[in-house]
Amino acid sequence: MIFSSRRPLSIHFAVGLLFSLAGAADAPTSHDGAETHVFATRGETELLVHIVRPDGWSAEDKRPGWIHFFGGGWVKGTTKSSIGWARSAAKRGYVGFAPDYRVRNRHSSKPEDSVADARAALRWIQDNAEELGIDKTRIVVSGNSAGGHLALWTAIEHAPPGSDPSESPLVKPAGLILSSPVSDTSPESGYAPERLGDHPLELSPVHQADEKMPPILLLHGDADKVVPYQQAVNLNARLLETGNDVTFVTVPGGGHNFRGELPEWKAKTREQMDDFTSRHGLTP
Repeated sequence: MIFSSRRPLSIHFAVGLLFSLAGAADAPTSHDGAETHVFATRGETELLVHIVRPDGWSAEDKRPGWIHFFGGGWVKGTTKSSIGWARSAAKRGYVGFAPDYRVRNRHSSKPEDSVADARAALRWIQDNAEELGIDKTRIVVSGNSAGGHLALWTAIEHAPPGSDPSESPLVKPAGLILSSPVSDTSPESGYAPERLGDHPLELSPVHQADEKMPPILLLHGDADKVVPYQQAVNLNARLLETGNDVTFVTVPGGGHNFRGELPEWKAKTREQMDDFTSRHGLTP
């Protein structure tokens, strides 16, 4: 069944849900304090988005939203790694979203499938903005590692290989917050281009980014051994060339998971995010 991006809002009850592919049962079908909906159907697989609403929420609020995509190289990962971001966003007054997406270990999928799911998640949230009590023009999208790759693709207008144009976001996110993101997947200089099959260049954000992108907060450790720091340097330069607003924060000595490796950067990252959202009028 092809997912319609204009599908009405419907709550997904997770009791007894069976996934068609081995390993899919490892993905949470619910989270404490979150409401769960199906945002897309791929074959027999239902993709879920977990929503955390702030205290005092009402459908008339038109609050800003915050979407976070977990990392894992398009191979692994679940919303166990992103629900905390949704909860944190809700505590600060946003409506927080933790969408699942297809990864190879659970769905035998390709990175282009992950990209398609991320774009569809934003589109579903925008289509249902009124019922969700958010302003579809004030949505922050964040992601780490491969999740940063997906976040970038929610802000690129054209549909890449594997994505249905009818699932393209209605408007770009109001801001992107990227932590150690994969931004180059090209054969010459990219991260794991062999995982991208026939489309490593077509799925490379630094090569495919629109001339006008949303404001971006970009954080990357200069000792990252997984996604090279040079990727962030190149992305920053590429975006500045076309007049974009980029706040580029280098984490000295930081590895790929600098927030876990350098405890002081957990607080510093929060300060950077709060300053970024405040400067761009995105604070609830």
